[in-house]
Parts: sequence; C-alpha cells; structure tokens
Amino acid sequence: MPIARKNIRLPAENYIGQRAYFLTNCCQNRRPLLRDPEAVARYVEILADLTNQLAFAVHAYCFMPDHAHLLCEGRTPASCFLDFAHPFKQQTEFQQRQRIGSPLWQFKYYDHILRRAESKDTFAWYIWMNPVRKGLCAEPFDFPFSGSLTSPWNRQARPTGSWLPPWKAERMPG
Repeated sequence: MPIARKNIRLPAENYIGQRAYFLTNCCQNRRPLLRDPEAVARYVEILADLTNQLAFAVHAYCFMPDHAHLLCEGRTPASCFLDFAHPFKQQTEFQQRQRIGSPLWQFKYYDHILRRAESKDTFAWYIWMNPVRKGLCAEPFDFPFSGSLTSPWNRQARPTGSWLPPWKAERMPG
C-alpha cells in the first residue's frame, strides 16, 4: 500500500520571484552523512552551479553532519524556489548514491519564505551559528562546511536580534 504523504508546501505561485527562502534538508534517518569534506565540497559546487543556472543567490549555507541549511534568494521575477530546491536535492542525492550507495536526504524538506520585515542577516547568522550551538566549533568561521556564495561572510557583523525556527520556538517557555 502506498504511503500517504501530507503536502506541506504552499501553492506554487508563492515560490516564484525575487524572494528569500530558508531551507533545511535533513539526512535520511538523521544519519551523519555530511562529514566527508570531499562530498560536502562537491555539494557546494552543485549549489554554485545551480545558482548560476537558475538565477538564485545563496547568502548562507551550513552542512551540519545530519542536515543542511541554506538561505537563498531568487534573483529574477521568474526565479522559482521549487525549481531550485528539487535539483539541489536530486543532484546531491545522486552523488551520494554514486559514492556509497545509500540515500542522502529525507523525502521532504522544511522551507520558510522570508517576509519583507524579516532580516536576511538574522537568518544567515542562525545558519552560521548552528555548528557553534552544537559544540562543533568555538567560532562560526572555524567550521569548514559553512559559508556564503554571495559575500565574504567572515566580515559581516552579527545582528542584534536572533531568529528561531518554529520547531524550536514552540519549545521555548513563556
């Protein structure tokens, strides 16, 4: 019997245009599959190729051992986030299966369309601070699998505010 999957996406028209998106892809069964520097370097190359092909900018990324975060933005009125996210998952999945023969990503991913009032810097710093919060490094610039494809991220000032994803904000008391 086929598995019934809930559609968690907004209507497709919400993903078109010059908008910014926060994306989280989790590894299959949250396994730590993103520890190999050569594999992650290849995934960043795939990301860079797709940004050029599909008119996207990646302002921040971080490949944690068991998940990846991206902050990306459409550069044209015709840029489609769904057409960007799908080939990224597909091409990195293909690379993983070629390397070790097992799947890389869970079936679905989490996305958040940034509202005009939300600061891209706050989301970028949430992404870059992830390895610090997890105890993988003392400073975000020390983590080898983080960066930006649009700016020298190690020169950016940290914003005063912070952002929490909804799944963490729900657990906060108060």
